[in-house]
Amino acid sequence: MSTSVPARTTSGSRSPQPEQTAVNAAAKRNILLVFGGLMVTMLLASLDQTIFSTALPTIVGELNGVDHMLWVTTAYILASTIMLPVYGKLGDLIGRKGLFLAAISLFIAGSVVGGLSGDMTSLIVGRAIQGLGGGGLMILSQAIIADVVPARERGKYMGIMGGVFALSSVAGPLLGGWFTEGIGWRWAFWMNIPLGILAIVSAVAFLHLPKGSQSKPRLDYAGMVTLALASTGLVLLSVWGGTTYAWDSVEIVALIAATVVAAFAFVMIERRASEPIMPLHLFKDRNFNLTTGAGLIIGVAMFGALAYLPTYLQMVTGANATQAGLLMIPLMAGLLVTSIGSGQLVSRTGRYKFLPIVGTFITAVALLLLSTMTPSMPVWIICAYLAVMGIGLGMCMQILILIVQNSFPLREVGTATASNNYFRQIGASLGTAVVGSLFANKLTSLLLERMPAGAGSTGGSNSFTPDIVRNLPTAVREVIISSYNDALTPVFLYLVPLVLLATVLLIFVKEKPLATTLERGEVLAESLEVDGASRVSLGDGAHKDTATEDAASADAELAEIIDHDTAGVPPTR
Repeated sequence: MSTSVPARTTSGSRSPQPEQTAVNAAAKRNILLVFGGLMVTMLLASLDQTIFSTALPTIVGELNGVDHMLWVTTAYILASTIMLPVYGKLGDLIGRKGLFLAAISLFIAGSVVGGLSGDMTSLIVGRAIQGLGGGGLMILSQAIIADVVPARERGKYMGIMGGVFALSSVAGPLLGGWFTEGIGWRWAFWMNIPLGILAIVSAVAFLHLPKGSQSKPRLDYAGMVTLALASTGLVLLSVWGGTTYAWDSVEIVALIAATVVAAFAFVMIERRASEPIMPLHLFKDRNFNLTTGAGLIIGVAMFGALAYLPTYLQMVTGANATQAGLLMIPLMAGLLVTSIGSGQLVSRTGRYKFLPIVGTFITAVALLLLSTMTPSMPVWIICAYLAVMGIGLGMCMQILILIVQNSFPLREVGTATASNNYFRQIGASLGTAVVGSLFANKLTSLLLERMPAGAGSTGGSNSFTPDIVRNLPTAVREVIISSYNDALTPVFLYLVPLVLLATVLLIFVKEKPLATTLERGEVLAESLEVDGASRVSLGDGAHKDTATEDAASADAELAEIIDHDTAGVPPTR
């Protein structure tokens, strides 16, 4: 190595060297460039989960596929959920850069298929291909940050990632409506191509990651298949249960039984696999279990509530689709501010346990406030309640991932991150389904009970749209509005104890010190060349048990480069 370890003063403190300062600056610039590319891919994946919500009625009308409308969303969710653990494990085994490029390429390919689709079948196929790539964009982006940034500094980056989700939750429906009413819904697909190409160029140019631990890994194919079957069963249950089929129907009961069998087979296979797709030893870690359970609950509450709030705003307050999207901005703003702010706080103080505890409690308070909504309540008060919910969610979503990543060595960070996100995604699917089922059943019974005599010709709740409701006679309109309000607000109240359970779980999290350096032997950082000066190697990917005295010297240099923002804080790992 051509760069020597910086000299120490007589007092034992480190003496800054011009070369070291230049290397630090170059390292920081490189991380920022990598992070910019990751944000583009995160935005691609998160937007694609929401952008079609306002465009779907027009899409299915043009392609004559109203009866297949549900699968436009389900195909993406199902494919991405199945791929989460696969990308996580493979990234740990063979390295993340190649997988990351493959995931972006799959996402672009799916966008091309969807953009060119002339019928519902090709549209659904395109969405499924997008999902195969989209699952990797999410997980690999989060895991790559762990490859290049120590845990102590990672909070501020994870916070910004949480802000991307907040942005997409509002920007997606607005963009979908704008494309549909303007240049056409196919641009919801076409816009992914230039952004995807930009992400690929950024990754090729700036992303230098460690190689995997195995050049020819022994893949857990049986685990992949059984997990895919169990995941498919859970997602289909969330989509079909209480809507397409009754919960006590033969189809749903058989699907539940098949899902349980697949899950049991998966556990048995993972106990014997040499490289399990979701290692069971993850569940021996207390922090992993507590944060994964809390994440699943947050997924149920967040997506269960947010899936139907835009409908509530349209049916009860009289807002149109675009206005309903704009009314969700307070939630996005609250989530954005606290997500970024909490990440910065963690990086500065190294303390993190209190944030998700306070965040889940605030989320529970927000759900309690939302349960008090009435048709006569001013819209600004509803927006204030949404802001409170955003504040709570922003304090816990990305911090939970950080806790998981800090609980395992870097060689397993992808697998652990993917497993945590997998259960959150399952929670989101189940939450949307359960809340939707409770809401729909209550709404139907209230309409039958309250509808004035002679108004039965309206055709039931399936025929009501915001435009139709606005033009109905006052007596009928007030019944529909009150029924929507009284059907949805109690569901928010039901979610309160569930979120408080997440608060209790998080109280038992052990606050382990955040690592201030990256582990040599599990990370290969890129070589940096500064103004033609000497090249500094940050690692060689060798295992700890084969490290030599040269490796110890490299560790000292690595610490100099990585911990410049946390000077005076001793490494914890």
